[in-house]
Amino acid sequence: MRALLNGINLHYALSGESTAPPVLFVHGFPFSLEMWRGQIDAVAAAGFRAVAYDVRGHGMSDVGDGQYTIESHVDDLFALLDHLKIPKAAIVGLSMGGYITLRAFEREPVRFVAAVLCDTRSEPDTDEGRVKRAASVRAVKKNGSTAFADDYVKMMFAQETISTNPSAVESIRQVIARTPPLSIAGTLIALAARTDTTASLGRISVPTLVLVGERDTVTPPPSSESMKSKIPGAELHIIPGAAHLSNLDNPAYFNEKLLTFLKRALPGK
Repeated sequence: MRALLNGINLHYALSGESTAPPVLFVHGFPFSLEMWRGQIDAVAAAGFRAVAYDVRGHGMSDVGDGQYTIESHVDDLFALLDHLKIPKAAIVGLSMGGYITLRAFEREPVRFVAAVLCDTRSEPDTDEGRVKRAASVRAVKKNGSTAFADDYVKMMFAQETISTNPSAVESIRQVIARTPPLSIAGTLIALAARTDTTASLGRISVPTLVLVGERDTVTPPPSSESMKSKIPGAELHIIPGAAHLSNLDNPAYFNEKLLTFLKRALPGK
């Protein structure tokens, strides 16, 4: 499904009963809602309404002008909730999706009843990180999305997954390869420019679950432990054998922790 929001067509998917408690999934960079398929099915089967969308420039959403900010991604998130007439939702964000989630909490915390922060962090990029992103911008403009995808997936998955589940790795590689270089470059710049949301963690007052792969080198467990310590009552689980895409490296463990949390946290479940 598609909706014209903030000047672009945003692609989204729904699963589950329309009257069930909504759970909004926000994917990481540079993926699409397809990364959540295993969670969408599990959440819908458990009696929730799964809502997932392609962040602008990703998946089947329009590229637009390629000039992105985390702020504009949050604008799109709220526009989608308004379009679907969802006043409040639980939200699940991984990596970039976590950055969008944390900024959304700063702006309109009343829109959320629970949060799941996966393989993400509240701190902005260091200067070294910004320089690396600038190098990636140059590389994707020069070499294209396929070459970018070939290198990027190696950082996302645990080595065991690369060896034993090549279809999952190839699926994500293809998603990245189909993402236009303009979108990848624009998103890299947005990620480099994102704000520090650490100071607002203590104001998150809804049930919060933090999940991170034990082998995540992009947003390693200490970042998640730091967030957990600052969010009142937050729960943390480190996912065995998983790297940055923890929901794909160890979906059984990820889904069990996610569903247990949602059943406890959402009204009426």
